[in-house]
Amino acid sequence: MNPIELIMTALLTGTVNTSKEIIPDAYKSLKSLIKNRFSNKPRSQMALEEYEQDPETCKNLLEKKLVEADLDKDEEIIKKAQEVLEQVQSVKPQSNKYNTTFQGEAKGNQFGDRNSQTNTFS
Repeated sequence: MNPIELIMTALLTGTVNTSKEIIPDAYKSLKSLIKNRFSNKPRSQMALEEYEQDPETCKNLLEKKLVEADLDKDEEIIKKAQEVLEQVQSVKPQSNKYNTTFQGEAKGNQFGDRNSQTNTFS
C-alpha cells in the first residue's frame, strides 16, 4: 500500500462511527496532524472535512490535496496512519474463527471461547 492509500484508508476507517469509538485517540491525532499541515490551505481543510461526511464523493479531491502538500512523504503522518490501522486490526473480530462443517447428525454443539458444557445423550 503506498503512503496515500495508507493515509486515505486510515481516514476512511476513522470515518466509520464504530471505529471512532474504538480508536478515537489515534484517529483524532491523525486528523489533527493533517489539519495542522493544511493550516494555510482552507480548501484542503475543507476537503478533509467533506471527506469525513462523504468519502466516496470527496476521495479524489482529498488525495490531490494530500499529494500537493507532500503529506505522502510526511513520516509522522504515515506513522500515525499505520497506528490507526494497527489499532483497528487489533480489535477487529476474527472472521471464520469457528468455521465448522457438520456431516450427518450433530448433537450438543457449542461454539465460542471459554465455554463449558455437559451433555448426556441416550
